[in-house]
Amino acid sequence: MSKNVLFISGSPRAGANTKAVINVVYRLLRDKQGNSQLLDLHRHVLPLFNGDPAQQELDTVAQLQKLAQEADAFFIVTPEYHNGISGALKNALDFLNSDYFKGKPVAIAAAAGGGKGGINALNNLRLVLRGLQANVLPAQFVADPGHIDEHGIYVDESGVQTLQTLVLDLASALQTEARV
Repeated sequence: MSKNVLFISGSPRAGANTKAVINVVYRLLRDKQGNSQLLDLHRHVLPLFNGDPAQQELDTVAQLQKLAQEADAFFIVTPEYHNGISGALKNALDFLNSDYFKGKPVAIAAAAGGGKGGINALNNLRLVLRGLQANVLPAQFVADPGHIDEHGIYVDESGVQTLQTLVLDLASALQTEARV
């Protein structure tokens, strides 16, 4: 039985570096697993979560929840904004609860902005995902903005190898999950 992986690009920006990382892992994991979906928070614009049950009826919210429900695993990439995850990603996660994540493996990565960064966003993302009872993998990845070319392509081969290891970890977690 093939597993579904939901990739989430957590930046609301059109030319976000998160997409360069997502493109690499999407290609790598697609080769390992049969079904993958991509949720790009630049294109999939959600209303600001306010807890009103009427929001559950909105098409964008229903689609997010459907994709998360069908996912057996997640690969989430966030930019680092002011030492944390993007507001767009936090907002999307606020529309979900532990029913969508409980026990599911989640790989995480960050796309740093100018200069150093990314680790604080990953720590923040781990904290939020722990609250959703996700099984966040111990390994993680931070993409240096200098490794993304002017066309938005991630070009660092050692980084691709690190991402390959993270993808293999996620595929292994999916196999372990299937045996349990």
